[in-house]
Amino acid sequence: MKVSRVTVALFFSGIASSVAFTYPASKAVSHNLKTSPSQTKAKSSSLFPQPRSKVTLSATAALTPNDSSNGNGFLTFKTKYGYLNPFAIWYGFTAIALGLPWYVALTIAQLLYKVTNNKIDKMKIIPIFLSQIWGEFLLTLTASRPEVVNKEILDNFMKEGRAGMFVANHNSWMDIPFVGVTLGWRNYKLISKAELGKVPILGKAIRLGGHVMVDRSNRKSQLLTFKAGMQWLKDGVHLAAFPEGTRSKTGRLLPFKAGAYKMAQKVGAPIIPMSIVKSGEAHPADWMFPRQKSAGLCKIVIHEPVETKDRDEKEVEKLVRQAIIDGLPEEQRPLGEE
Repeated sequence: MKVSRVTVALFFSGIASSVAFTYPASKAVSHNLKTSPSQTKAKSSSLFPQPRSKVTLSATAALTPNDSSNGNGFLTFKTKYGYLNPFAIWYGFTAIALGLPWYVALTIAQLLYKVTNNKIDKMKIIPIFLSQIWGEFLLTLTASRPEVVNKEILDNFMKEGRAGMFVANHNSWMDIPFVGVTLGWRNYKLISKAELGKVPILGKAIRLGGHVMVDRSNRKSQLLTFKAGMQWLKDGVHLAAFPEGTRSKTGRLLPFKAGAYKMAQKVGAPIIPMSIVKSGEAHPADWMFPRQKSAGLCKIVIHEPVETKDRDEKEVEKLVRQAIIDGLPEEQRPLGEE
């Protein structure tokens, strides 16, 4: 049976950049963030983003901040699934080797749920814990932990005992484990596209973990996803989302979709903006695995929670987007906004 290029790429990249996972927070450093003028954005009429077209890898394609296959030394080489170098090979090998016991543990959890008819662990904490162990070892062995900036904001929010929605910009497969690094050993559910549920190992972790999967081509699925996300927030479980709806190939912030804000607003949950810095340099779009370690290069900046109560959607959206922009370097900020 022929396996498509997209499926194979999702399998390897997905394992290396798991959707469901939390990791211990790394050491945080606070600093003053440069502010910029108020930003606005164009909004999609869809609750969730539409499917994006497939990307064809090409060594001769124009290079962007997130497409930097050249200039990585003579040990860099191209495969039909993306570029590789010694570090990328090590990262991929480590992710897959750790993925085998992870898969076994998830299968045991799956059997436990089946035998008990899902009467235990209704918050689906066990799969999150198992995935966290996998991520802990992967990020440690590959020196891939980003610096977490303003972590005290997160700590103070968690002490309040409220569920919140964490939203961040999206440049790379590394963004998902970076969000996990920030949230730490806590139960949360990621809003992800349904296609990832088909990826071996990763898909099992997503389904067992109770993460919110949306079929972008199915309006009914979008509505069910909306209700599922609201219910998790009501149950005190955090949500995480990338409001751009897709990875930015240039590294610059894209327009936001509105679905995440509606979930939070319906239940009065706060939104915590996060700015992910330079993940596209660690793992460009045309690479199969990260080309270099993230430690010392990448950061994730946490911003003050944006309360949704007594605010309309446009106001919330403007505040969240501006916070994310303020934490990004100039080369990642959107163009053409005032």
